[in-house]
Amino acid sequence: MNVPETFFTVSDELWLFFLSCAAGAVFGVYYDVFRALRLTIPHHGFFVFLEDVIFLATYAIFLSAFASAEARGELRAYYAFGGILGFTLYHFTIGRFVMRFIKKIIGSVKIIFAIIVKPAKIIAAKFVGITKNAVKSNKNAPQPLQYDAEI
Repeated sequence: MNVPETFFTVSDELWLFFLSCAAGAVFGVYYDVFRALRLTIPHHGFFVFLEDVIFLATYAIFLSAFASAEARGELRAYYAFGGILGFTLYHFTIGRFVMRFIKKIIGSVKIIFAIIVKPAKIIAAKFVGITKNAVKSNKNAPQPLQYDAEI
């Protein structure tokens, strides 16, 4: 009778910890998407709360799937700790540079948008003034007689 292994070796556990750290870094990138969204479109604190709940729910689903797929269904605390460690390392190292870069891009886009939109608003205001005058003059124009086609 062939009995399957019922325990992890130290190297297996270390590999699972490394994988959970790498997954935490990937979740750091995922969280930067939410941060960039918050910079681009400022929104109410309730929606920030919903984004955080979505993020944490996604991580919880990942953690249970990770335990099922990689660890024979055994959920260990060091998986979560590794994820948190990977997320924290990413957030305070590469994540800082990524967010600075994103802020510069968003600032540049806002400046370009302001350069384009301001003259467009001025031009549009002139056209709106012209159309308002045309509508006013059209209201005073005589109306054509109605032709009744019944014979």
